Formats: sequence, C-alpha cells, structure tokens
Amino acid sequence: MPDRLHQKQPPQPPQAQQPPQTQAARSSLRSDAQDNRERILVAARALFAADGLNVSMREVARRAEVGPATLYRRFPTKQTLIDEAFAKERRTCLAIVDEGCADPDPWRGLCLVIEKVCEVNAHNHGFTEAFMSVFPCSPEFAATRAYALNAIAQLARRAKESGRLRPDFVLDDLLLVLVANRGMRALPEVDQVAASRRFAALMIQSFQAPDEKHPPLPPAPRLSAALLKNP
Repeated sequence: MPDRLHQKQPPQPPQAQQPPQTQAARSSLRSDAQDNRERILVAARALFAADGLNVSMREVARRAEVGPATLYRRFPTKQTLIDEAFAKERRTCLAIVDEGCADPDPWRGLCLVIEKVCEVNAHNHGFTEAFMSVFPCSPEFAATRAYALNAIAQLARRAKESGRLRPDFVLDDLLLVLVANRGMRALPEVDQVAASRRFAALMIQSFQAPDEKHPPLPPAPRLSAALLKNP
C-alpha cells in the first residue's frame, strides 16, 4: 500500500490576488464618504429648519439622495444627526448669550439676547424645538441649555437691580417667548423674520419695569426646571 504521506500532491491553483488599493482610490472613497455626509447634513438642516424635528430619517435620506444604509452608517441615530446638524446654531446661541452678558448695561444686554434669539428661531424652527426638548436627552443640547439659561438668569438679575427689568420677571417668561415665537412658522416664509422682530419688540416692552403699579401677573409655568435637570 503506497505511503500517502509521500505521495505527490497535485498543485493547488493560485489564490486570486486582490490588486492593491491605490492612494487615489482610497482618497476617492474618503471623498465620496465626505460628500455623502455633507449632503445629509445640508438636507437635514433644511428639513429641520422648515418643518421641525418630526421629519423622518427616510425623508432626510430622500432629500440628500442617499440610501437609508448610507444615512445610518454616517449617523446611527436621529439624535446624532440632530446634534451635528445644529452644531452651528448651538455656537450661535452661546455667542449671543455671551454678547448680551458682556454688555455693561444689563437691560440692553437682555434686550439684545431676546431680539437675536427670536431671530434665530424665526430662521430655524427645528433648533428651538431641539433646545426646548427634554427627551431624548442630548449631552450637547443639555450643556448648551444649562449654560445659556444660567447666564441669562444672571443677566436678568442684574437688569432687575438696575431698575429697568420688571421685578416679577422670571426666566420662564423668556421661555414662553421662545415657545410663542415658534408660531411664526404658520406665516408665509417671507414674513417670518419681520414678524419675529416685532413680536420680540412687544415682549421687550412688556418686560420693562413699569412706571406705575400693575396688577400682579398670573403664576409662570415652571418651564426652566425641567430643562435644567441633569440628563
């Protein structure tokens, strides 16, 4: 019986060799991935700004002209997409608050914050919705909310001490302004910014310390307490 260990084995076919990926090919893949990411963000920003956060991920993918798999590969959850889409607006919001707090006249600084935040709201309904949303919690938005609301509360305290802000103003009154200002989305787009500016001016006048006694206001709803809870 022949020794099988010493039998000559038939030659094996060579393994198919994958051609090495060139630097140009790798760069092209990275470029395509970056293009897809930017298209998704552009689409998400436009949809969230116009229609708020109820826009579906499928609609974002359709607007960006990418497949759902590509969308979820770049942004695994809707919250991650919202966080990234509104990164610029979060920076803008914090810059507005810092600008108002830096004004040596606290009443003028508070007026600036109200005017500019209302205008941001008029341009982007989704950002205010995300800012005011408690669930689901986003660390990015939670940090922005906490910093902005605490800074505005300090600014309002200084404005009261200056005698320009009515003494019964509370932070929740400003949040009511933001909630009411979201109603501007019902107007034609061409009128939304102008309407928001007028609304902000009316609210600022109502916040100004009165020269004569007025009846006490009804209790303010506790809006800020929920927003300032730790995520």
